[in-house]
Amino acid sequence: MTARRLRASLKGWGGVGAMALALVVTAVFALLLPLSSARGDGSTGTGGQGVGQGIQARADTCTDPQDQSPSPSSDDSGKTITAIKQRGYLSVGVDQNSYRWGYRDPNNTAKSSDLEGFDIDLAHEIARKILGDPNAVRFHAIPTNQRIPAIKSGQVDMVVRTMTITCSRLKDVAFSAPYFLTGQQVLAPKTSGIKGYDETLAGKRICSAAGSTAYDKLSADKKTGALTSSADITTTVPNQLDCLVRLQLGQVDAVVTDGALAASQAAQDPTVELKGKTFTEDYYGVAMKLGADDLVRRVNQVLVDYRKSGGWQASYTKWLSATLKADSPSATPPTAHYK
Repeated sequence: MTARRLRASLKGWGGVGAMALALVVTAVFALLLPLSSARGDGSTGTGGQGVGQGIQARADTCTDPQDQSPSPSSDDSGKTITAIKQRGYLSVGVDQNSYRWGYRDPNNTAKSSDLEGFDIDLAHEIARKILGDPNAVRFHAIPTNQRIPAIKSGQVDMVVRTMTITCSRLKDVAFSAPYFLTGQQVLAPKTSGIKGYDETLAGKRICSAAGSTAYDKLSADKKTGALTSSADITTTVPNQLDCLVRLQLGQVDAVVTDGALAASQAAQDPTVELKGKTFTEDYYGVAMKLGADDLVRRVNQVLVDYRKSGGWQASYTKWLSATLKADSPSATPPTAHYK
């Protein structure tokens, strides 16, 4: 779809500002645009190799997945970290279309090529702590459904991309301790009769990202009857922001995604709003390769220091506080527990 056709399709959605339109257009073409190196060396950001040895996932019964990360360590002598230092940069999978999380501000002409947002701040902090330079990082645009493959294939060292820690994902990747608490929530037009994750979704078309915890929850609840049987959950997209496009085009009636992401999308488009309360408890973590325990432990220490220094809170205030309520459980970093 061309940008001209997209603009035409969105006519009648009065109130959608320039920011929303620019980010929607970006979402449509995001997978066509490679990311440049933050170090300015001309790399496209698509060919870097991650490091770390993969191992067989344990078949232990999983409970409280957010508490399964190893204890923090400041040791930089491990095999994975040594390889990263020798290479000279950190390779990080991120989003470039999530407003205030990982995005390019189309109104910021002075820094039009720079990614910014809450997750981007964290990636820079990890690079600063491990390599001594916050800009020693190369960002890679990773679709929602390609986050785990990007880690397993070695395309990236880690993914910092609003990725929820789950038991099923722990079979494929390792996670840091949680750095953010949120929950699934419904996003729909303000004029919609949808009131939340309830019977008002009967007969409605719901969009979610393929490979997301939102889709897993929708699918599971359809099977158990917790979600009305007439709700249509067949619309899935590679990138979560694509659901906002579908919603604006009238192709779906509602979006289910993390409440923190939904709040940012509502800030982009004043014609949509959050419906009802969050109905799950989800923790974001930094995802890394199985077996890269030295890197996982080091990232956990970065998170400890990031919280203590006030860096986490400063980033939250800058990027997210305006879209989340003052009493939001997301307003403070989650307490970390280790295995």
